[in-house]
Amino acid sequence: MIDLPLRFAAHLAHERRRSPHTVRAYTATAERLTAFLADHWAGPADRAALAKATSADLRAYLARRRSDGLTNASAARELSAVRAFLGWANGAGATPRIGGPKVKRGVPRPISPDEVLALAGDVAEDAAEPWIASRDWALLLLLYGAGLRISEALALTGAALPLGETIAVTGKRAKTRVVPLLARVREAIEAYAEASPWPVARDAPLFRGARGGPLSPAVIRRSVRGARRRLGLGERTTPHALRHSFATHLLGRGADLRQLQELLGHASLGSTQVYTQVDAAHLMDVYRNAHPRA
Repeated sequence: MIDLPLRFAAHLAHERRRSPHTVRAYTATAERLTAFLADHWAGPADRAALAKATSADLRAYLARRRSDGLTNASAARELSAVRAFLGWANGAGATPRIGGPKVKRGVPRPISPDEVLALAGDVAEDAAEPWIASRDWALLLLLYGAGLRISEALALTGAALPLGETIAVTGKRAKTRVVPLLARVREAIEAYAEASPWPVARDAPLFRGARGGPLSPAVIRRSVRGARRRLGLGERTTPHALRHSFATHLLGRGADLRQLQELLGHASLGSTQVYTQVDAAHLMDVYRNAHPRA
């Protein structure tokens, strides 16, 4: 029983050629699941036992994970990893049927940080090659972590390397601005650059397509559409929504509108003020859910 998650990790890495990020995430889920089921069953969670796992067992596991604070998007990813692990453990046999979590539809809202990571992780997990998984993970983190338009991110060249604490971005009307880079975003881009099979020349695109040419935004939009469907996220969850979420989250944490205008590269303050309306809508949701007389 103890080595099943490790053997699953080897299967993902060597036979399925999944990215290191996917291997880590799925292996962690396999370890949590086997530990939970061993306690739940008061017995070993070996292959023979896993083959008899029921939908009720999986619902109990997901309930435990939800009590840890998982959002719907993260719970959907967890369920996807559980299915993959049980399918492998059962020799591609049938796995218990259990529906994924439902996401309430309504007024479009910014994506939460947890949902951003779930979205980027799911896109990476669906990639055909490990280096493409690293590319997609880095690109989506950059869109959210620095508030870039997808066109701005794809216009970056190898001249951006080596990365520092900031990065120069050319936006609309060829205006250049400097935006800070979070350490996690910087590490993701560096890992992608190291994994890429294409040389990162100073005048060549930083983000490459599968055949080495410039990466098309349509490729990323298609990948995000697939991920949001698998995770149960709204139709407005697009690459550009990551930029909106960046702005809304900064504003909600006290960023000044003028500072936000500079970070986003807006020509006028009026373009930035739309985020005050989004944040006000979020505050109204909090008020309605929390106020005893709302």
